[in-house]
Amino acid sequence: MLLRHTTGEIKEPTALTINPAKTCQPIGAMYAALGIHGCLPHSHGSQGCCSYHRSALTRHFKEPVMAGTSSFTEGSSVFGGQPNLLQALNNMFTIYNPDIVAVHSTCLSETIGDDIGQIVSKAITEGKVPEGKHVIHASTPSYQGSHVTGYANMLEGIIKGFAAPSVIKRDQLNILAGWVEPSDMREIKDICKTMGVKIVMVPDTSDVLDAPQTGKYEMYPSGGTTIPELISMGQSKLTLGLGSWCTELAAKTLERTCKVGFDIMDLPIGLRATDRFIMALSRYGNAEVPKSITAERGRVIDIITDMQQYLYGKKVALVGDPDQLLPLTEFLVDLEMKPVHIVSGTPGSKFKTKMEKILKDKVPNANIANGPLADMYQLHQWIKNEPVDLLIGNTYGKYIARDEDIPFLRMGFPIYDRVGHNYFPVTGYKGAMRLLEKILGLLLDRQDRDSPEETFELVM
Repeated sequence: MLLRHTTGEIKEPTALTINPAKTCQPIGAMYAALGIHGCLPHSHGSQGCCSYHRSALTRHFKEPVMAGTSSFTEGSSVFGGQPNLLQALNNMFTIYNPDIVAVHSTCLSETIGDDIGQIVSKAITEGKVPEGKHVIHASTPSYQGSHVTGYANMLEGIIKGFAAPSVIKRDQLNILAGWVEPSDMREIKDICKTMGVKIVMVPDTSDVLDAPQTGKYEMYPSGGTTIPELISMGQSKLTLGLGSWCTELAAKTLERTCKVGFDIMDLPIGLRATDRFIMALSRYGNAEVPKSITAERGRVIDIITDMQQYLYGKKVALVGDPDQLLPLTEFLVDLEMKPVHIVSGTPGSKFKTKMEKILKDKVPNANIANGPLADMYQLHQWIKNEPVDLLIGNTYGKYIARDEDIPFLRMGFPIYDRVGHNYFPVTGYKGAMRLLEKILGLLLDRQDRDSPEETFELVM
């Protein structure tokens, strides 16, 4: 059933992707735009594209995701989408009154060659963008890259649209957040607040896609980076980019336009990546590491010590986004687990090099693949040839987990078949503790399930 047609015979793919380990650019652009306060994302393409992108985010976050669309028809596809976008901008500002409209392109508008920048300029000239309102844009063709690429492109569009150069510098740091859950963005902000480091984080989807239920619908929730904060990024003394795939492009743009230097580092997932983030905050923010954070780290170490006997030598397969997989793999290696199969659908030549460096001494013969031909079919074949004790990935991994009878930890995007994941961080020391508890719980549940009665223990 399900994926049992997958063969164990591995042949290198040349032009075919089966069960891709990614989704398309506009979804990432839409998610990044939702991290700006008062922003309405807009999909410049067909209505069906926008519906898919909205539904993907809505299903993951279990929150209503609003977005506009240029609603291309056959005529737009032939003669161009300029009239549609001009009318759409006029309608959105008139009816929905956003502070910002963030336009991203689609396969169709990219293929016919629409110049979104020119169309936006025309809309401003013709008065379709009210005074004090803003339109930003990004090129996000779905036939290139992945949702991670789209996120990075829109983040750059946000920087281009708002960050203003200044000779006067503020005592604050910029934090460019990679693709993580709203709870992770909140956790990163809490760490900075605890350390007394003033930051501007962009994007910030906390209190947007995990907003509390008040009984009243708000199209623009209270969360998100504000326009004054975005403008002030050009006055910050440094930028920390969390995850190179998502943030390096925007960090370089900010340095070029506003002369704000940057340091790109891993998302703070796991022990060592969080250590590096804390020390960077201490160094660049000129702040002491408080005892409360040191104690939190100590609890992580204590849990690892208690769990090590259960985790040692367990084989793991991973699928997901590169910015998450790199620190996660490092964490698993620290736990003396063995990540043996690793797949990401997002392209980038440095992924394999970085991963091999992490695994060099512990798992030198691991299977690693990324890019458009790295798919979940390939991952499944690897697992058939070398079984694993745990699979970590998004919801689509459940088919492999079921067919191969593997404990499955849901992590990443998208997660459609569970609720609540966006409320609990995997970043920072709190996130490390949560990952540890979930991993061990899955492994011990499997041990309980498979134990014969004579070895079924109360205390494990």
